[in-house]
Amino acid sequence: MAAFVASVVRDRRDREDVLQETALAVLNSFESYDSSQAFQGWAIGVARNQISLYLRRRRRDRLVFNEETIANLQSTFEQSSPPEELDHLPTCIDQLSGRSRKICELRYQKGLKPIAISEQIGMTANSVSKALQRIREQLRECIEDKFVSEGANG
Repeated sequence: MAAFVASVVRDRRDREDVLQETALAVLNSFESYDSSQAFQGWAIGVARNQISLYLRRRRRDRLVFNEETIANLQSTFEQSSPPEELDHLPTCIDQLSGRSRKICELRYQKGLKPIAISEQIGMTANSVSKALQRIREQLRECIEDKFVSEGANG
């Protein structure tokens, strides 16, 4: 999903925002997911909707993909299989310590921005942003370690 969004949204900050909005939209609309269909295809469809919202807000930019280009990109990404590494994400999130887990939950499940998180847990917004960077790095390392050890044992 991140690669799909990155193929359309060029600006790094905007891309991160669209990804976060997509993650929130996936969580909020999960009840509409038909489990007989591929999850990745459904999630990429949600991402496409979020990209469309983003593009409508950014119409004044010079480089804006048309709907046909986005549909072609969506089709390409739906045909690819999801990275197996992501199977380990829930386990790695479960391994986060109390404060890190709380920050992660507030950011990615509740959709709060660092400033709102800082008010809830008594940290500065800058400290929350740094903590989120460390948490993402910790999750990345955990996922990589589990994937590598799974390959060695499998």
